[in-house]
Amino acid sequence: MKVLVIGAAGMVGRKLVAGLLAAGQVGGREIDHLTLADVVVPVAPASAIPVATMAVDLSAPQVAGQLVADRPDLIFHLAAIVSGEAEADFEKGYRINLDGTRHLLEAIRLAGQAGPYRPRLVFTSSIAVFGEPLPEIIGDTHHHTPLTSYGTQKAICELLLADYSRRGFLDGVGIRLPTIAVRPGRPNKAASGFFSGIIREPLAGQEALLPVADTVRHWFASPRAAVGFLMHAAALDTRLLGDQRNLTMPGLAATVAEQIAALERVAGARTTALIRRQPDETIARIVAGWPQAFDAGRARGLGFVGETSFDDIIRIYIEDELGGRIGVGA
Repeated sequence: MKVLVIGAAGMVGRKLVAGLLAAGQVGGREIDHLTLADVVVPVAPASAIPVATMAVDLSAPQVAGQLVADRPDLIFHLAAIVSGEAEADFEKGYRINLDGTRHLLEAIRLAGQAGPYRPRLVFTSSIAVFGEPLPEIIGDTHHHTPLTSYGTQKAICELLLADYSRRGFLDGVGIRLPTIAVRPGRPNKAASGFFSGIIREPLAGQEALLPVADTVRHWFASPRAAVGFLMHAAALDTRLLGDQRNLTMPGLAATVAEQIAALERVAGARTTALIRRQPDETIARIVAGWPQAFDAGRARGLGFVGETSFDDIIRIYIEDELGGRIGVGA
């Protein structure tokens, strides 16, 4: 089986690639070749499986056609710019998040005109497709009401994925990821970045800025869970989805105060003392329109699994990124 990962240089992309190479198969089918693409050349881990890497811009003309020229059986589409950047740069957000996806869908459709071709396409959407007015807990049939450009772009892509799947051009699964925490590495431009920052930086002995109130509540899953979602979606029997191709992934709802309490339980009060409150009206406004909790019963019924406590999310970060060592709170 040929596998293509678009967005392979990102945090989740790198972890997905590691998971694919470690498993060597998806849904019982062995991986024969793996292609990694991103706007920068992804790092190819040492592997017995042949791996090709390339730096491409999916939104550029002809690129999507080049990516599917060898007719990959399974495509993971993770490439996007994040919420804060999409809101700050309107044209770039639509070019990368919407036009790039549309180019990919069209390239797959056109490839199928040359002979039977219907790959599995796993697309990473976002809970940002939902916005106010919102119930306290959002069910699987709640309609899209995005209040950001990023959420709007993802919502449009979900509709396209479902329609291209309905028409038989591809076999799509869209997974709406919770906010992924704790993200390793440097902060990015996502409006949600502080959710990771108030854990990551204190564990490294550094000050973290908190731009919103402690009462802000949100929906979370770990990077480890995100990789599990992607792998499960790739092997899912999509006949169980019917025409409803997009799923909200399981997660856990926690307030900022509950995050901080979990950090103190896991790593001690010295870590939480490094969190400094510095209100940011722009971030607070964006976050205020985001959903807070989901039912996600449909995804759970299909075998998707997330964490059940924020303590576990912090411990996963410590295990996977810090080698099991807790920093200043030890």
